[in-house]
Amino acid sequence: MPYYTKICKETCIACGVCGATAPKLFDYDEEGVAYGRRDNNSGTLVVPEPLEEDLLDAEEACPTQSVMVSFK
Repeated sequence: MPYYTKICKETCIACGVCGATAPKLFDYDEEGVAYGRRDNNSGTLVVPEPLEEDLLDAEEACPTQSVMVSFK
């Protein structure tokens, strides 16, 4: 089952956990708020299978539950 991801920018507190856990999936804007780097936070590109574990680790580690994971 393919995974998709994006960050809820309204709840992100710019703590850096997602980027440290999954640097190929998440980056930060000029204000330090995270976003999905592969598709500019649209949640429309499939997360590559080798990065799925990093994605799930980032989702679990996010203190505000801002890492959003969906299945389509």
